[in-house]
Amino acid sequence: MRRLLILAAAGGSAALLLGALGFQYIGEMPPCKLCYWQRYPHVAAVGIGALALLIPGAILPYLGALAALTTAGIGLYHSGVERMWWEGPTTCTSGPIGNLTPEQLMEQIMGAPLVRCDEVPWEMFTLSMASWNAIASLILVGFWIAAAKSSR
Repeated sequence: MRRLLILAAAGGSAALLLGALGFQYIGEMPPCKLCYWQRYPHVAAVGIGALALLIPGAILPYLGALAALTTAGIGLYHSGVERMWWEGPTTCTSGPIGNLTPEQLMEQIMGAPLVRCDEVPWEMFTLSMASWNAIASLILVGFWIAAAKSSR
């Protein structure tokens, strides 16, 4: 049972990564900074899954759960940025314009990234990719915890 749960959890992260790459390269939707941040824990989870299949014990599945929880947290944060609940990183969201000289404003515009974190390029049922990543990743946390508990 442990092996199957690990395969499901790590495979889920791999599937989410492949989906993100599909949106990027097939759907021509380049990722923003926060999108990239959501990918790193999935990569870690896939690697942890490969190790957990070889090494018994609960520690690696708990680390996989932590990786999935991390990407879920980033996804929730990103969803809040997209919904304008809070401001995101200044490197990928709109910045203030007030009290800028025309030269400073032009510098800000020219230095702005091409992909903004506070714009939703795709959604399904009013949820963005970041929201769906958070939901799916929380489900994966459950798989990882179940795998850790079955390791005892």
